[in-house]
Amino acid sequence: MKALFKTEIGKREILDLYDQKLEELNIEFTYLNIDTGFGKTNIIATGESTNPPIVLIHGSNGCAPIALETYPNLRKNFRVYAVDVVAQPNKSEDKWLSMKDDSYGRWVNEIISSLGLEKVTLVGFSLGGLIILKTLEFDESKVKQVYLAAPAYIVNGNPLKTLFKIFIPMKRFMRTQKVKYIEKFLKELFTERDEFAMRYLSKVFLHFKMDFTPVPVINKSRANSIQTPITLFAAQDDILFPGIKMIKRAKEIFPSLKSAQIFEYSKHVQSKAQNQIIEKAILAD
Repeated sequence: MKALFKTEIGKREILDLYDQKLEELNIEFTYLNIDTGFGKTNIIATGESTNPPIVLIHGSNGCAPIALETYPNLRKNFRVYAVDVVAQPNKSEDKWLSMKDDSYGRWVNEIISSLGLEKVTLVGFSLGGLIILKTLEFDESKVKQVYLAAPAYIVNGNPLKTLFKIFIPMKRFMRTQKVKYIEKFLKELFTERDEFAMRYLSKVFLHFKMDFTPVPVINKSRANSIQTPITLFAAQDDILFPGIKMIKRAKEIFPSLKSAQIFEYSKHVQSKAQNQIIEKAILAD
């Protein structure tokens, strides 16, 4: 298996930023390392161990500290398990998993079983949403409810827009390292400017082998089989997974859809205020 980090120096630079972000959170935490059939998985656990369990799954090119920062108050009411997704630029194993089969579903269910969790709440953004839906497809028996923010796997956006506004600026940055190209990339995806994302993704694009596999969408029969309550948050101006289109299809295919909300004036990555709305909804249940 080829390493996904291109160089040891590049890996160190990315993980240094990971550690900086985790330190900035100023929280008590424990690292948990789980051996799964898909490689070693790193998890950051925080919050009282007696609280109900909640698992956070970050998006593409992300890491667990970003998920913890997005929803900082969950640890007050939950035992939070923030997972470093395998094959992403973080502290889990850099081993590819396919989005087209049940690998992600098997992987998360192994994590849930290894941690001994029951009636667990799952929260996922973007790729994390796909991973959660794959988890429900494979085995939803230990999952109480899920919250999905701008998730992959329900609908896709216009591929030409994605090519010109997302993929090409990324590639131009990788080739030239000119800041203007990553600025353009971030402007299309982020509702608010994020300085950490700027620094982190600059390193990731240069030093990590990313997965450019087309994102699949769940078929209606699989969606119909899911019984776990789903709360969905979509973004109106999401170029990757358009919000209006997403909510329309979700209402058609998920009988267990509990609620669906669209954020106006939101791109793929929500603002802090919008993330607070998501967090409050989770804490209210």
